[in-house]
Amino acid sequence: MRKIVVLGATGSIGKQALDVVRGSDDLRVVGLAAAESWERLLAQAVEHDVTHVALADPQAAASAADAWRGGEVLGGDEGMMRLVVDSGADLVLNALVGSAGLGPTVATLGEGLDLALANKESLVVGGELVTQLAEATGAQVIPVDSEHSALFQLLRGHAAGTVDRLVLTASGGPFRGRRKEELREVSVESALAHPTWDMGGKITIDSATLMNKGLELIEAHHLFGFRYDQIDVVVHPESIVHAAVQLSDGASLAHLGYPDMRVPISYALHYPERAEVPVEPLDLSRLGSLTFERPDTETFSCLELAREAGERGGTAPCVMNAANEVAVSAFLGRRLAFLDIARVIEGTLETADPHAVGSFEDLYEADAEARGIAGSLVERLAATAA
Repeated sequence: MRKIVVLGATGSIGKQALDVVRGSDDLRVVGLAAAESWERLLAQAVEHDVTHVALADPQAAASAADAWRGGEVLGGDEGMMRLVVDSGADLVLNALVGSAGLGPTVATLGEGLDLALANKESLVVGGELVTQLAEATGAQVIPVDSEHSALFQLLRGHAAGTVDRLVLTASGGPFRGRRKEELREVSVESALAHPTWDMGGKITIDSATLMNKGLELIEAHHLFGFRYDQIDVVVHPESIVHAAVQLSDGASLAHLGYPDMRVPISYALHYPERAEVPVEPLDLSRLGSLTFERPDTETFSCLELAREAGERGGTAPCVMNAANEVAVSAFLGRRLAFLDIARVIEGTLETADPHAVGSFEDLYEADAEARGIAGSLVERLAATAA
């Protein structure tokens, strides 16, 4: 019986992970955490007989503690860390959104616990230090993103030097094929209408700007140790091919399947075993054809901003990620235009002073500085548009 903690349990990935747990006799949840949705979290705790929960928002934690007598409620960032450390888990699923997931990732790996990672920002912000920590403690990082799970599986059994390139696929989001001038007045609702995947708001907007693929590019670099010039992004609107690898003998291998996040979640939670997942088997004859195209980085410049930040290294990816989180939040709050998301990121990278990373404290300081710069840029652009 594998004991797991689910961080971000009330979000899209967390809820699907609990669905996987319901269908498995080999998994038991021993801890649940969320940002602030305390009523939903307590309902999950009751269903899964969990007696330890954590809420990042202190007020939400206080409300949960007043309402629940079924166990212990931990609050704040420290409470999230304590849940990881004291839970007795064998595996932690980090499905938190944004850079808030870095601390729990560090706590998990620091304890030598295996990590099922759906929080890509942990590696975007602190990739060098996170991978060093995993190597030092012997903990395994098992990717949950569909693309990285696919690459993880495709690379198994291939010796170093036998794989030349990695290929990440992107759906292209709801605005695929549109030019920049067509995106000046897009609404929040249209940006949230993803054609393939059912995801949370922040990730869906990242998909619409192609920043999500930029974050995944940096994540793949740290997970698999490939240079940035060895990692390609290809737009594939059907989302059937999740990733591919090009081998040194000229062959390519691809991972295919209908888009359903329960598949990579189940793989991560059961790894190295496989378990049955109640999904429809792929019918190639029914699909008929699949299409692929190059990403339009002139219109969707966030992808190249992420690649450039990754290549620059140091605190640059941290700065880029912080600026993106601020800009996306402003867009969702209807204070920023869609195209201005990229402008805020680019302006923050130009204004901040990225440098080498010596400790996690360097990252927290760079994150705070970048958020201040990005916030000022948002206010300036909002005032201009008013």
